[in-house]
Amino acid sequence: MRGIIERLEEKRAQARLGGGKRRIDAQHKKGKLTARERLELLLDPDSFEEFDMFVEHRCTDFDMAEQRIPGDGVVTGHGTVNGRLVFVFSQDFTVFGGSLSEAHAGKICKVMDHAMKVGAPVIGINDSGGARIQEGVDSLAGYAEVFQRNVLASGVVPQISLVMGPCAGGAVYSPAMTDFIFMVKDSSYMFVTGPDVVKTVTHEQVTHEELGGAITHATKSGIADLAFENDVEALELTRRFIDFLPASNREPPPTRPSDDPVDRAEPALDTQVPANPNQPYDMKELIELVVDEGDFFELQPEFAKNIIIGFGRMAGSTVGVVANQPMVLAGCLDIESSRKAARFVRFCDSFNIPIVTFVDVPGFLPGIAQEHGGIIKHGAKLLFAYAEATVPKVTVITRKAYGGAYDVMSSKHLRGDVNYAWPTAEIAVMGPKGAVEIIFRADSGDAAKIEKRTEEYRSRFANPFIAGHRGFIDDVILPRNTRRRICRALAMLKTKRLDNPAKKHGNIPL
Repeated sequence: MRGIIERLEEKRAQARLGGGKRRIDAQHKKGKLTARERLELLLDPDSFEEFDMFVEHRCTDFDMAEQRIPGDGVVTGHGTVNGRLVFVFSQDFTVFGGSLSEAHAGKICKVMDHAMKVGAPVIGINDSGGARIQEGVDSLAGYAEVFQRNVLASGVVPQISLVMGPCAGGAVYSPAMTDFIFMVKDSSYMFVTGPDVVKTVTHEQVTHEELGGAITHATKSGIADLAFENDVEALELTRRFIDFLPASNREPPPTRPSDDPVDRAEPALDTQVPANPNQPYDMKELIELVVDEGDFFELQPEFAKNIIIGFGRMAGSTVGVVANQPMVLAGCLDIESSRKAARFVRFCDSFNIPIVTFVDVPGFLPGIAQEHGGIIKHGAKLLFAYAEATVPKVTVITRKAYGGAYDVMSSKHLRGDVNYAWPTAEIAVMGPKGAVEIIFRADSGDAAKIEKRTEEYRSRFANPFIAGHRGFIDDVILPRNTRRRICRALAMLKTKRLDNPAKKHGNIPL
């Protein structure tokens, strides 16, 4: 018995050491933590239960039979974050560069299968050189097995990818199918083909960071939801982020006790919208004044800044927030903002998270680039997402809601449950000046007459009352009472039940 115990401890020590001290030191020298150090920071102390510590690859080609390390380059298991169950895998770059073998993939698939059975989030820490070349097609098969589970788990349990090192080639598609991707500046990157291949094929000179670094994906492609300064910040904020998410699609959003009164009045909101309809204001300030304790977790803050998405709490319960940002492009919807918001709305709907929408949108961004880039189809993604969503939807129009963009932004016509407007709301087919120039085209040469007609149009249509007369707005509310009215609406909608027509699935305009 003593012999087997000693051998067990020896195997455990070997697995914990990964690729050895020299490679661990090299990882630290790059400013990166090891796979196990990351899990220690992510999970609650002493909560980690490891699976498959002794798994080894089965490859015998290219002298691989002599190179076996227990765990085979990925640490897997389950633990808790702030007391809530999560399943995790953390790729170990010190072992074969974190490359994925058939056995390595099998370990990841096992934790994903468990997560779907019991209903708990999956957090994957990616730090891998890609497929293990020595295994050939077996490694590719392993990737495909992981991809299949990403798809099956989508909308069943939340999936979060922490890209904390290289992620290239086929490896990028697993994170791409997860719900959220967090990256680390200067130490992580994602691309399908690397700089050397790009140079050979297209003759373009580009660095790893420029091609697929955290800043690139957080600002240009929109692939990364957040880019963090280092591993520690990424793991700490992931712990905070998980608190907003339900464990699975079978559960309601999590609640957290709050001392912030649900009936709190906020007089500062009364002066939030400037008297000049063309003057911008910061919608993020408005959101922080409304949600519990000003705690708003924004996603993709540096991408498509004309729309804001993120999680907050109302009366202690998680809500998803979508809001036009008048500070950027006057809050117009464009291709990137439509994609950004549509995916977020669909996530919220998948996981029973109510959606609160703040609207100040003068329309869709005009231009040749937008039309040729497919704004029609991309704008339809957001429309489709809102129309399909069956979760509680509360909408507040703060200022402009013009044209088709009014319809798209969770209007009553897309089954918005409770739709409010501030007294400053302007709900119309288009802005007063543009409308008058079309209606009274014959008077276009008479500036005084056009000005007079514009004022007439503004006083008649650029207000919330026409929509109120039709029942498209449930109430015109005082800005200071916004929090109270939203909280009451969400409390009323807590038991909402709405089913879409029976179908295999819809065909969203991708």
